[in-house]
Amino acid sequence: MDISIQFKKGALELCVLVLIYQQDRYGYELAQSVSEHIEIAEGALYPLLRRLVNEGYCTTYLQESTGGPPRKYYRITPSGKSHMKLLVIEWRKFTDGVSRLIERGTDL
Repeated sequence: MDISIQFKKGALELCVLVLIYQQDRYGYELAQSVSEHIEIAEGALYPLLRRLVNEGYCTTYLQESTGGPPRKYYRITPSGKSHMKLLVIEWRKFTDGVSRLIERGTDL
């Protein structure tokens, strides 16, 4: 098992919520924006987006595109903003704790 896959699964929801908090985005745009920072399989993104919509953390709307069919944009909801802020706090606690543990336990 590739351990980095497990890291990415845990962080992907947070990354997507932060990106749509910054501005509304469509699926491919989200995949490209996430991939600028961490490598992900595009197939992992769409099930997450469906879940975020089903859980009320974001909504969708269609917007005409100049280069093809209308695009489905994702917009964060107030509930999504609250959830994102909680995830950011938890993420920072987690990464700070792991970093301190690593610093004490290794010579890296």
